[in-house]
Amino acid sequence: MKYKALPASLYIENRKRLVAQLPTKSLAIFNSNDEMPRVGDQTHDYRQNSDLLYLSGIDQESSILILAPNHPLVAYREMLFLKKTSALIAIWEGHKYTIEEAQAQSGIQTIMWAEDFKNILPVLMHHSNEIFLNSNENDRYVHSVPYADLRFIHQLQQTYPLHRYHRLAPIMAALRSIKQEAEINAMQIACDITEKAFRRVLGFVKPGVAEYEIEAEIIHEFIRNRATGHAYHPIIASGANACVLHYNTNNMVCNDGDVILMDFGAEYANYAADLTRCIPVNGKFTARQKDVYNAVLRVMKAAAKMLLPGNTIEAYHQQVGLLMEAELIGLGLLKAEEVAQQNPAQPLYKKYFMHGTSHFLGLDIHDIGNKYLPMQAGMVFTVEPGIYIPEENLGIRIENDYLITTNGQIDLMQNIPIEADDIEMLMQG
Repeated sequence: MKYKALPASLYIENRKRLVAQLPTKSLAIFNSNDEMPRVGDQTHDYRQNSDLLYLSGIDQESSILILAPNHPLVAYREMLFLKKTSALIAIWEGHKYTIEEAQAQSGIQTIMWAEDFKNILPVLMHHSNEIFLNSNENDRYVHSVPYADLRFIHQLQQTYPLHRYHRLAPIMAALRSIKQEAEINAMQIACDITEKAFRRVLGFVKPGVAEYEIEAEIIHEFIRNRATGHAYHPIIASGANACVLHYNTNNMVCNDGDVILMDFGAEYANYAADLTRCIPVNGKFTARQKDVYNAVLRVMKAAAKMLLPGNTIEAYHQQVGLLMEAELIGLGLLKAEEVAQQNPAQPLYKKYFMHGTSHFLGLDIHDIGNKYLPMQAGMVFTVEPGIYIPEENLGIRIENDYLITTNGQIDLMQNIPIEADDIEMLMQG
């Protein structure tokens, strides 16, 4: 891994918080992610299961975490199973965790090799009643691939059909949505690296550059600052491409007079940053482009102030919709009389602003969390309103990441240029 390891105290505390939610004689099992095939004998870059990482700090394939907090044998209450290394593996794949390194990283003392798991599992199952298993329950994901957790669930239920099985996902969502200090520090580093990439781009863009050249500048800055890479596939969308919400082809030339929408963020220690900025290709917004930009910026600033403990996502999005309505009327894109007569279930502003304003952020770019419960201090949200006008070849979205506190919000991207005048000055300077 490129990043500096986070402290073991984070993972020790995270496990304590989880164990406090488990009933007597329970067993919780977490599997690492699969190594996904790419082509031939190649695999995609490995990304650890976020829940396993959250509880152990172990960023390595073929790992299993066991928590059996009431087991009679103290050594079995926390166990890590790791891929057994060898001289051959060291030559071909490089270094893997030693037992001592895994103990230091995770704070777990019982470390065994993955090949021993099949022998230990029956002992754990026979002395447990409540089995807690993990699965990907992100609302944005529809399963079509039988990933490791699902295969393990089916296998375990077939072998031990009389146990009581429970979902870990709701518990993990509640835990992970409240960020600990070490997590916030990692996210701040990811945001700071993202800032460096954005400032690099401001000095690079000019008419005639290609979107993929901008993408290359960004990843250059990410890697040289110890980021894992992109937290998600970057969007570098110039002109009309900015009106395609998930555009990621990034293969067009940026033309004089157009605006580029750039949505990108660094991943550091598996924690994500999520930034969106729009900049003029030639370094100067037209009057219309600046009007639309400033309208989005006003909505973004007002929306951020609504991220408060006790507010709800549903009420928040309704409030942001009202702000956007007013701005679209001011821009001449909507008529006040038509808005007054609109169907509330189908607000007219969605023609130009058709996505949500905020999502959870953390180990996943669209992090887990219960969007139907009130906001709490310690949660991190994006704020990303936008206005998309295909007939004008113009799409503007502006996005920063915010930590909710008991006293308001902390903008994790407060040092990244956001005012239109500042962006122009930096591009022309």
